[in-house]
Formats: sequence, C-alpha cells, structure tokens
Amino acid sequence: MANALWPPLDLRLRTGDLELRLPNDDDIAALAALARAGVHPPEEMPFAVPWTDVDGAEFDRNFVRFRWHQRTNIEPHEWTLDFAVFVAGEPAGCQDIGATNFAVLQTVRTGSWLGRGFQGRGVGRLMRQAVLSLAFDHLGAEIAESGAFVDNPASARVSAAIGYEPNGIDRVAPRGVARDMQRYRLTLETWRSRPRPTVEVEGLEACREMLGMRAAG
Repeated sequence: MANALWPPLDLRLRTGDLELRLPNDDDIAALAALARAGVHPPEEMPFAVPWTDVDGAEFDRNFVRFRWHQRTNIEPHEWTLDFAVFVAGEPAGCQDIGATNFAVLQTVRTGSWLGRGFQGRGVGRLMRQAVLSLAFDHLGAEIAESGAFVDNPASARVSAAIGYEPNGIDRVAPRGVARDMQRYRLTLETWRSRPRPTVEVEGLEACREMLGMRAAG
C-alpha cells in the first residue's frame, strides 16, 4: 500500500544486498532487539548521546519513542530520514541523514549504528555511501558532515575511505567526562571524484517538497 499521506515511508535505497527504508513498527521492534544484543563493548561509548547505557523496559520505551519521533521529524526547514538498514533482508542497524534549511545551505549530516554481528564487514561504509548518494546525486547537496570520537578508529576509517576531510574538533561528555570529537566534511567535488557504489533510489519524487529540495529541472 502506497503511503500517500506520508511519502517518506515509501522511500527506498538499495545497493548490493543492502536496503534502507524508514522502519515500520515491526522493524522498530526488531531493531530494538538487535540493539539490546549489543552495539559496542560496555566499557566504550561511541555516541555523543549515551542511549545504549539505559537498560530494560526504559531502553525499549526510549528506543521506540525516538524512532517514532524521527519518523515524523520531516519538514522542509528541518528533517531527518532515520533509515533502518537491512542486509539480505535481515535488520542490521540504522543510518540517518538530516538537514537544517537544506534549500539554502545544501548541507547534510549523518549518523549510524550497527549490531555487532554486522560490524567489520563493510556494511557501515556501504550504508553511509547509500545516503550520501541520495544527498549528492539526487537531492542536490553540496556538503556532507559527520563526526566521531578521536578514539573511534573504525568510524574514522570509514570517513577517510569515502573521502571526508577533518574539519575541527568538538568536545562532548556522553558519560560526564569531556572527550574530543573529530568533525569531518565531504564536498560534492570529492564525492564525484572517487569510486562509489550504484544506489537505486525509489519513492523520492513524492518527498521533494517535504525535504526542501530545489525544483526539478
């Protein structure tokens, strides 16, 4: 059934055996179970907001509440597409892409997480490339921004492999202790200059106005 009242629910990105789509409620339940099973070692915290530190029913409620909010947080001046990532049909994690005042700034930001069973397999790089293809090749973005703690080499390797360049340092304290976060920046020119996967995008045209896209043509 087409989601005529909320077109982003029909948006699909596909590359290789990956599919990205906004999660329905069954998908959210599966993703919550995946996240509960582990996203990172307990002594580490790769996220600026320590959402994985919560346990039990509170974790489930927070997870569902956040995914529901993200699913509706789509307006021309401020939007986030919080995609569920599937590998060969199996839920693997989430990859988001968002923007503020996109029609003017033409800048997007990204964030992600993967279940531990899918880490170290190239999935993180490919799912980020999928949303970057959406941004640069279909939405008309000029800049993509991301960030990772300086002690998170896996994320840094993904950014470097795609072509991001360092763009300053932030300080955040997800567990009450200040830590440095490296900011990264990728330009349209660099994106086009490097090898990248072919990404099939379905259902975008109906989302054009909601994402503050420039008029077609």
